[in-house]
Amino acid sequence: MKSDTVKKGIERAPHRSLLRALGCTDKELGQPFVGVVNSFSEIVPGHVQLRTVAQAVKDGVREARGTPFEVNTIAVCDGIAMNHPGMRFSLPSRELIADSVEILAEAHAFDALVFIPNCDKVIPGMLMAAVRLNIPAIFVSGGPMLAGRLGQEVIDLNTMFMAVGKIAKGEMTRATLKKLEMLACPGCGSCAGMFTANTMNCLTEALGMALPGNGTIPAVNTGRLRLARETGRAIMKLLQKNIRPRDIITRDSLHNAFVADMAMGGSTNSILHLMAIAHEGGIEFPLSLVNDISAKTPHLCKLSPSGNYRI
Repeated sequence: MKSDTVKKGIERAPHRSLLRALGCTDKELGQPFVGVVNSFSEIVPGHVQLRTVAQAVKDGVREARGTPFEVNTIAVCDGIAMNHPGMRFSLPSRELIADSVEILAEAHAFDALVFIPNCDKVIPGMLMAAVRLNIPAIFVSGGPMLAGRLGQEVIDLNTMFMAVGKIAKGEMTRATLKKLEMLACPGCGSCAGMFTANTMNCLTEALGMALPGNGTIPAVNTGRLRLARETGRAIMKLLQKNIRPRDIITRDSLHNAFVADMAMGGSTNSILHLMAIAHEGGIEFPLSLVNDISAKTPHLCKLSPSGNYRI
């Protein structure tokens, strides 16, 4: 085990002493160390629920005879960061996330990783880290937000952006704007609709790095916690079989992800992110091939903002 680097032999007695300070038992020290990379944040609606997801993951890891350690990285809400200088920090956060995960995993010699992202730049940042590190890894996201309702109208964050324009044109009252504001985002989760977060969570499935349902089970549905628990068990199977991210994320799986992306009508940001993931794995995937896939693949899912349905 890679974690033997920090727990085996006389020279590692100081290391074990520090691990004992965490409450580790002999049994736990003898098991694989699994890093549970959480991106919980109280300022990001898509991440505010991730503590419960992480707990379910850790339960699954323990059930499968692993020793989980929860660690954290940052998360930016692109919606809150939008339309002011804060947006300049969104894309750079992707690289910081990838780097921070690499630091945590290498410094503590984790045998495997479970990633818990949910929003725009966190997912690709973690995928980049997974490919870069190439130790057994799996993903479970926080899940999509439910759509809001105003009377019979189904609404989401995109409704709010459109409302701002309607106010400017004199087509909506401020009273209606306030009603929409209170109802468009009814709770935790990645913004309803096929925006970047939901696109990337679905594509994580298409790449083969997450279990079915990762991109679609709502954040508030208890199925999300069952999925998280199963993901914790699944990482131990991947570790046992020594299946690594570069065994899963290949040119073929990237092709599959792009096909799924076009069929779903996913965010154009996905091209930026999938290319970065390919680069981390040393995979050549030219933009011309993406263009060919786009030309051949029909847009099947009419999801917001390109349709009236939500994920």
